Amino acid sequence: MSQIASQQNPRLKALRRLHTKQGRLRSGRFIAEGEDLVAAAARAGRLPVEGYRLSGSGTGEEGFHDVEAAALASVSTLGSSTRVIGVYEQLWQEPLGPLCVYLHGVGDPGNVGTILRSAQAFGASCVALGPGCADPHGPKAVRASMGAIFSSRLARAHDPSALPGERIALAAGRGEPLAAGSGGEVTLLIGSERDGLPAEVISACERVAQIPIATESLNAAMAATVALYEMTRGSSRVRSS
Repeated sequence: MSQIASQQNPRLKALRRLHTKQGRLRSGRFIAEGEDLVAAAARAGRLPVEGYRLSGSGTGEEGFHDVEAAALASVSTLGSSTRVIGVYEQLWQEPLGPLCVYLHGVGDPGNVGTILRSAQAFGASCVALGPGCADPHGPKAVRASMGAIFSSRLARAHDPSALPGERIALAAGRGEPLAAGSGGEVTLLIGSERDGLPAEVISACERVAQIPIATESLNAAMAATVALYEMTRGSSRVRSS
């Protein structure tokens, strides 16, 4: 493959556009930085449409462009420059059970990425994103997912009626304590960090549940992780460690 030395190389300019949400929307692509994320993509069977690696790094990716250090650092979003960058197609599908996690207004990309990681860990079949959510393909969300972005089923859902199974709204201080599911199809709905789920979304759910805690609330990622653990205790979806 070609060697890239100039920071103004057209390929690198295209990479910088993928740092922005608008650039990702237009292209339908996103970037993953670092050998761990690129390896996670490969394990999930996701091959990059383009790849870039530090010249002379000795990394073993086939078909990657070699890029001089200064040029590669100019397109990195990491505090310390990366050695490998992969470009991947976004994959969006329909919401699917038996265990779907729906996010509404979760605006912190780190929380979105962490929820993807937790959903994968607890065997969720889908993560559906509603209005006001951070882009799961943004650099911060991709890093926080620790590779789950490549193996999780992602969906868009603008109306709770499109969500599969029984809909359970997680709301601080409201409803019954969350308990393990009965085995049927279910969607767990998680709201924003500050305001939780809107009243109209809660009213569209069959059940409202809470996580009993001593403080006022948990952030969205912590709440989703605790809720998923509780809902899947004893489930065959989760492998015992």
